[in-house]
Amino acid sequence: MISAEERENFYKLVESRKSIRQFKPDMPPKATIEKILNAGMHAPSGKNRQNWRFFVVTGKKREEYLKYSQKSWLGIKDVLQQRLKPSLYQFTERFFYTLGDAPVVVFCYSQNSPEEKDLTSMGSVYMAVQNINLACVAEGLGCCTMGAPLEIKDEVNQFLGVTDLELLCAVAIGFPDHEPPKPLRQLEGRVTWF
Repeated sequence: MISAEERENFYKLVESRKSIRQFKPDMPPKATIEKILNAGMHAPSGKNRQNWRFFVVTGKKREEYLKYSQKSWLGIKDVLQQRLKPSLYQFTERFFYTLGDAPVVVFCYSQNSPEEKDLTSMGSVYMAVQNINLACVAEGLGCCTMGAPLEIKDEVNQFLGVTDLELLCAVAIGFPDHEPPKPLRQLEGRVTWF
């Protein structure tokens, strides 16, 4: 049983999570990244298959990935230009060209199987990604979950040497170097009770 204080701290943690897109270049300790990924692997999964697979990119390999990040931007820029204010659009474009200087990028894959429906397997991975997001906050790190690598997933797979897995997203991780406002949560009309 958890205490009232632990319960309150949990909700504060959840509510404090936000996407960070500007990082300090300092590399977090490897043990911290391993702890965060371990938290991800404590997520629930369909039929307990634990089908998540994570590929951690740092250093020179991360620098090499920047050209792919820039290419993935081309697939989403037009949609974002219509949705974002010009200053936020430019900030987001810079993020894709530099990954906000995040020193760690974790690519999150699903190992789909005929034993489980693909959507259930993918949902299991996204639950792990949410745990990773919350663990980053708990460790004083920032992160940004990105779907843009899906725009060029075949190239990303080749870059990482991955076969027979389904790319779902990437998570940029590092020490935050800005304090963006958290967008208001749109609660109205999101829940229906019967």
